[in-house]
Amino acid sequence: MTLLVLLGLVSYYVGTLGTHTEIKKVAEEKVTLPCHHQLGLPEKDTLDIEWLLTDREGNQKVVITYSSHHVYNNLTEEQKGRVAFASNFLAGDASLQIEPLKPSDEGRYTCKVKNSGRYVWSYVILKVLVRPSKPKCELEGELTEGSDLTLQCESSSGTEPIVYSWQRVQEKEGEDERLPPKSKIDYNHPGRVLLQNLTMSSSGLYQCTAGNEAGKESCVVRVTVQYVQSVGMIAGAVTGMVAGALLIFLLVWLLIRRKDKKRYEEEERPNEIREDAEAPKARLVKPSSSSSGSRSSRSGSSSTRSTANSGSRSQRTPCAEAARRQGLAAHTYGPVGPEARSSEPKKAPHATLTKAENTPSTIPSQSRAFQTV
Repeated sequence: MTLLVLLGLVSYYVGTLGTHTEIKKVAEEKVTLPCHHQLGLPEKDTLDIEWLLTDREGNQKVVITYSSHHVYNNLTEEQKGRVAFASNFLAGDASLQIEPLKPSDEGRYTCKVKNSGRYVWSYVILKVLVRPSKPKCELEGELTEGSDLTLQCESSSGTEPIVYSWQRVQEKEGEDERLPPKSKIDYNHPGRVLLQNLTMSSSGLYQCTAGNEAGKESCVVRVTVQYVQSVGMIAGAVTGMVAGALLIFLLVWLLIRRKDKKRYEEEERPNEIREDAEAPKARLVKPSSSSSGSRSSRSGSSSTRSTANSGSRSQRTPCAEAARRQGLAAHTYGPVGPEARSSEPKKAPHATLTKAENTPSTIPSQSRAFQTV
């Protein structure tokens, strides 16, 4: 009797104050929520056990129950097939087991045990931790010497807070794992690190680690700094190249133009007719006597008139043109009148005299008619 009274006092005390437990577990693992009682020892037929879940939105639902010698554990679609009693609940251990654990299982669990009008309840706060997803490493900026570069790392999922850290990967023995001296962490975005004034020594492999209470994940990215000359030097070199190309083109064009002009002048020179050119000089012919000189002068004059008249009526032939020129020469340079008798003309070569005597024979018939008159 004394024992029964003590059990009743204990039951009353537990039922009034209850017990509070907080458990943190990583998702996909197994968790056991404790619940112990002694109400099943006297009478097992009237024993009732019930687990309730109050989620983060304040909604309450039944997880698992034992009543009338039956266990009901498929009461919610989210936890169907994943919840069960962990031990012999009739002997006093009504702990709840959940496997595998999911983020939706997080909340406040209440264990209620009732038997013959006596109650025992306990509370368990379950917090489900989610490991950070594998972060994604990215680079923002120019990989050139003297510029700034931002290293960015972020996990798409995971229980907050997630802590990010950057470090260099030691690829060779003796390399420093610390970030370059001029590096700044963006505390508003812990996954971002600014590398200022890049140098060739900034090249290397960088690793980002994202971690929380559930675990860690990491990613790596390679930084390769390139040496680039100043913009002024590049612009000057480009300008010089363009100016040189234009100068060469201009010189080639001028040479071609000069060559074409010279060739054009050479082609046009034979076709030019100079108005100030001197008339062709004829050789002086020595007449055989004064009478022959006078006769030659008259003959030359009449031949000139005959040739002029003939040219106006018909086209002159090359032979007639030659005869006309010989007549003009005799008329112009032959001695006439007293000068012919007083001065003795120079002797002309025999070939020249022969040519002069034979010249009238080439005059057309119409010209001969004028000479006989």
